[in-house]
Amino acid sequence: MNNLNQEDALQFLTGVLSVPSVNGTDGERAMAEYLCTYLNSHGIAATLQPIDDRHANVIGRIPGKSDQTVIWNGHLDTVPWGKLDEWDTDPSLPIRLGNRIYARGASDMKSGLAAMAYVCAKMAENHVVPDDTILFLGTCDEEKGGLGAESFLSIAREEHPSFLLIGEPTGCRLGIAQKGCLWLSLSVNGKTSHGANPEEGGNALEGGFEVLRELKCYINSFYHEILGASTMQVTMAEGGIAPNMTPDHARFLADIRIVPALTRDMALHHLRRLCAEYTQKLGGKVTFDIELQNERMGIEIPKEDRRLSQFEEILRSQGLPVEYSGISYFTDASILLRQFTGCPVLLYGPGDPQLCHKPNESVDVRNYLKSLETYRSFYHRD
Repeated sequence: MNNLNQEDALQFLTGVLSVPSVNGTDGERAMAEYLCTYLNSHGIAATLQPIDDRHANVIGRIPGKSDQTVIWNGHLDTVPWGKLDEWDTDPSLPIRLGNRIYARGASDMKSGLAAMAYVCAKMAENHVVPDDTILFLGTCDEEKGGLGAESFLSIAREEHPSFLLIGEPTGCRLGIAQKGCLWLSLSVNGKTSHGANPEEGGNALEGGFEVLRELKCYINSFYHEILGASTMQVTMAEGGIAPNMTPDHARFLADIRIVPALTRDMALHHLRRLCAEYTQKLGGKVTFDIELQNERMGIEIPKEDRRLSQFEEILRSQGLPVEYSGISYFTDASILLRQFTGCPVLLYGPGDPQLCHKPNESVDVRNYLKSLETYRSFYHRD
């Protein structure tokens, strides 16, 4: 494949950033339609996967030399603008200032999405046959419930990918691990009593705080060399009747970010044990109900994986440092792996993870162009 046209690639990125796809506000389907039209116009048999009036995925496929399939994934949606007075530019209109392009989604993750789509289009346009079949997957609703990834799995029963590459923002570092996520709801039932006689009651608020404090100590004990420690914080607490009454009910929400060594079952087992011990200590005056509202598994690619080695070789051949990174937020990979069990995942994209979801979000043009060459080299050798 001939060298990529940098100005053409930047113009395409500007076009992608100009299509509004704010989750919950705009129709993300328009972004899917834009990419589908672009891929089709360059010789890729791309299709829409309609979900509803506002949501759709875009799926394209480039047949390869082998019988293996790899998925190139990026999400179509962005978070809202936030406070407009905190932006120096209009977040809905991409603008280049020096070596950076500013717009909502510039880092998270339309630059990675555009780079993947552009390289796929140029492969097809130049009749390049990649080493493995590439399935380009643009998913909607990643920033909220993962509706796009869930919907893709419903039609992908016959897919058996050998590798999953996600263009999430890593600053052109190799994202070899990501934390999983658990959102816990803990309902606590106690026994009311007069505030002057707390021993006669069962304080639901105190019970919840004590159990969650112990759970946090357990969660924080798990550590990963790239990701750091697992974390937990109580993000909501409600309960109480009056200043002079023991609260007989409370509800807590907790956000837990887990490293790959800590699983959902391990966390829930420990929480159930803590709850049972507290209930026994108070003679049954306080009981607990646990609900898991969201679950995303932790992910790590093996250091010896051949695709990781290929990426390392590509970066070295470009005279670039080989740097590793991990992310604390979740991606569509944690949904896709529910079906594609054991599939290695690598995150690599031009966006800056420190700028995601913030005012004045931008992407370094040099990183965007660098990612194009890296994606191109990954499945094609000139």
